[in-house]
Amino acid sequence: MRTVTYGAACTLDGFIAGTKGEIDWLRYNTDVGQIMREYWKSVDTILMGRKTWDQAVKMAGGGGGASPGMRTFVFSRTLDSVDADGVELVRDDAAGVVRDLKAGDGKGICMMGGGDLARSLFAADLIDEVGLNVHPVLLGAGIPIFTDAGRRVPLELISSRCIARGCVYSTYRVQHAD
Repeated sequence: MRTVTYGAACTLDGFIAGTKGEIDWLRYNTDVGQIMREYWKSVDTILMGRKTWDQAVKMAGGGGGASPGMRTFVFSRTLDSVDADGVELVRDDAAGVVRDLKAGDGKGICMMGGGDLARSLFAADLIDEVGLNVHPVLLGAGIPIFTDAGRRVPLELISSRCIARGCVYSTYRVQHAD
C-alpha cells in the first residue's frame, strides 16, 4: 500500500496562506531545499486542489505547474480542464481516486497544500503522514491548514527538528481508524 503524505508550510497559528491567499510570509531556506530534494526521491504522484494548482501555475510563470516525471492530479469541481501535459483533472470522488492510487503500484503520494482537499482525505482516512514546516509568524487570520474532517485524527510524532530561519520541520504518522 502506497503512503499519502500531506505536506505544507504553515504559520505558527496554523495558516497556509493569508486571507487573500498571500504566502509572502514564507521563509525559504537551504534546509527546506535539502528536505524536499530527499522527499521528492520517495514520491511519484502529486495531489493538489484547485487553489494550490492555481498557485503552482502562477509560481511556474503560467507554464503549467506540472512536475516532470510525476503523475499529477488536480481535484476541482469548478475547472472544466487543465492545460498541462501529464496533469489529470479529477472532478468527482476524490476519495475513490486516492484509494485506487494507494492500492496501485508506485512510490509515495504527495498531497500538497490545500486544506479543503486535505479535509476530505482525512475524513476518508486516506492520509498516512503529515509533514509540516512551521514558520515563526502569526498571521491572525487566513486559510487554515486543517479544517474539520468530521472526526478526530490522532497523530504520532515521527521526527521534529529546528531548521534555518527559525522554522520547525515535523513529521507525524496518522493513527488510522482501523
